[in-house]
Amino acid sequence: MPPNPFSRVLGGIVDALVIAAGWWLVALSILTCVEMVGRKLFSFSFQGIDEVGGYTLAVTSAIGFSYTLITRGHTRIDFLVGKLPMKLRSAINVLAMVTLAGMAVFAILRAWVVLSESIEFQSHSTTPLQTPMWIPQSLWFGGWALFAILCVYLAVHALVLWLRGDHAAVNKAYGPQTLEEEIESEAGEVLEQVRQQQAKEGVA
Repeated sequence: MPPNPFSRVLGGIVDALVIAAGWWLVALSILTCVEMVGRKLFSFSFQGIDEVGGYTLAVTSAIGFSYTLITRGHTRIDFLVGKLPMKLRSAINVLAMVTLAGMAVFAILRAWVVLSESIEFQSHSTTPLQTPMWIPQSLWFGGWALFAILCVYLAVHALVLWLRGDHAAVNKAYGPQTLEEEIESEAGEVLEQVRQQQAKEGVA
């Protein structure tokens, strides 16, 4: 993302949400294991753990879209794009970002319709939990809203770079990762883990 305070704020929000979602998935996994053992051996069951799992899938997916976007992890079919001239590649990458932003804005508008109707009609799930639907839908909407904000922000930045004629910067920031970049990213993560382990050993 562009190196400015707004980018750092957005990145910090995404990182915090991803970490929170990760810990919630760990907790949900433990509860699911307890549920399975309880049903099998003790005729005991948490009511609605499968329902919560469904909500979790929707919310964590919405949050994951933003993290995948800023880490350039979305799947791109680039076997042909990489062979095109730099200017044409930058135009395609800008078009991809603008199209993604348009899709995200459309999705958030439809998500708001779903959420507002649940609030208006006081919808509840038809399950033993009788969950007020605005609760999980609000979290889901929040994930989509963050994704839409990121998409529009990055699409505008990509378009500004392209209009300035900085095609190399567009391709570097918004094009598919090259093999060298993927290797460098993986190597960086491994080196960071080694440094952390060495730091722990040094403290011990």
